[in-house]
Amino acid sequence: MKGEKKFVILIGIILLATVLFEFAGFVSSPKQEVVFTTDQWKVSIIAEIADDPAERSQGLMHRTELCKKCGMLFIFDNEMVSFWMKNTYIPLDMIFVSEDMKIVKIHENVPPCEADPCPKYNSDGPIKYVIEVNAGFTEENGIEVGDSVLF
Repeated sequence: MKGEKKFVILIGIILLATVLFEFAGFVSSPKQEVVFTTDQWKVSIIAEIADDPAERSQGLMHRTELCKKCGMLFIFDNEMVSFWMKNTYIPLDMIFVSEDMKIVKIHENVPPCEADPCPKYNSDGPIKYVIEVNAGFTEENGIEVGDSVLF
């Protein structure tokens, strides 16, 4: 009986720790509304922020889904960047944004990586931000190079 009680307590502690760990990750993950302004309308998403090397390196790796109006906002120090899809399981659109908040490049419908090494998707010039969204988002919403971004 004593052993069963210890086992139940141990399982309870493990479950509680798991819930707290998951909750802490959700709470600590900062989010930002990102608004895309086209010639015809505005559309917004809620983006997780990746603003340090570890977060940028992790990106959307190992995710199996991304909600329709969600994404990830990568913040850089106005530099040339390359992205790849290693261990990323969902196709994405990559939106490269300059320091003056203009879209300067879009890589649409980038598939998960199946090659080794993975192909790289470059900015072609210094950029400040990259926004990753579900594949097809930019076409569906008429988002193009030259459009503005606000957050």
